[in-house]
Amino acid sequence: MNHQVVELKVGLHCEECIKMILKAIKKIEDIETYDVDTRLNKVTVTGNVTNQQVIKALQKIGKQASYWQPDSNSATSSH
Repeated sequence: MNHQVVELKVGLHCEECIKMILKAIKKIEDIETYDVDTRLNKVTVTGNVTNQQVIKALQKIGKQASYWQPDSNSATSSH
C-alpha cells in the first residue's frame, strides 16, 4: 500500500460546496483520512491516492483544485 498525503487548494464557498466535495472525496478508493479546512480553502486526503485522482474527482463535480503551495502568504493574510 502506497501511503500518500495529497494537499490541494479548493474554493470552499458554502456549505453545499463542502458537502459536494466531501461526497466526492469519500467515493475515492483506498483513502484513509480526509480533512477540509474552510479557513484556508484546503483539502487534505491521505491514503493510497494520487493528486490526479483527487483533482479528477473534484473536477467531476465542477470544482477546480490546484496543488497546495505551503509557502504562499495565505497564512499571513488577515480575514
